[in-house]
Amino acid sequence: MNKEKNKNIWSLNIPVKNINNDKEIKEYFNICKEKLGIVPNIIRANSINKKRFTAFNIFYNRLMLDENYLNKIEKEMIAVVVSSINRCLYCCVSHSYNLGKLLKDTILSKKILINYKTANLLKKQEAMLDFSTKLTLQSSLIDENDRNMLRKKKYSEQQILEIIEVVSFFNMTNRIASATNMIPNEEYYRL
Repeated sequence: MNKEKNKNIWSLNIPVKNINNDKEIKEYFNICKEKLGIVPNIIRANSINKKRFTAFNIFYNRLMLDENYLNKIEKEMIAVVVSSINRCLYCCVSHSYNLGKLLKDTILSKKILINYKTANLLKKQEAMLDFSTKLTLQSSLIDENDRNMLRKKKYSEQQILEIIEVVSFFNMTNRIASATNMIPNEEYYRL
């Protein structure tokens, strides 16, 4: 039964769609398998509804995969720190895995996951993560002083906006993943 299969993804009794009937989802799964070696469970879970699947992937891909204003390492650092603050199992495991691969340094990735202040990061990166922490914990207290701190570290207005978007996206997805008890793919533990 689908309920048994869903235990490997999350705690909801909502069946994951059979992707054989949807060409776009099947194609996306194949790309994931080709590039990552797996279909992340968050992608599988979002396939329960075509609109949800499309909306999630468009936003995630624009923020995290497209070449924008921040580099991929910076965006994954934010994802790891926000997920750590929120204690989101799925995102801590999956994004520390991604960060470790990008950095080619799993120890540094784990330091950032546990306490980025001990990771000997560049002052600019630490300022970005300080802002991300405050936005996660106390969003109503963010003010011009916080944005000016990023400007002093030479972040452009577009980079500041992207930091805000990445932090906000992961605060949302952390809550969804935690509330559904989304399970990380076993492959994420093997790095």
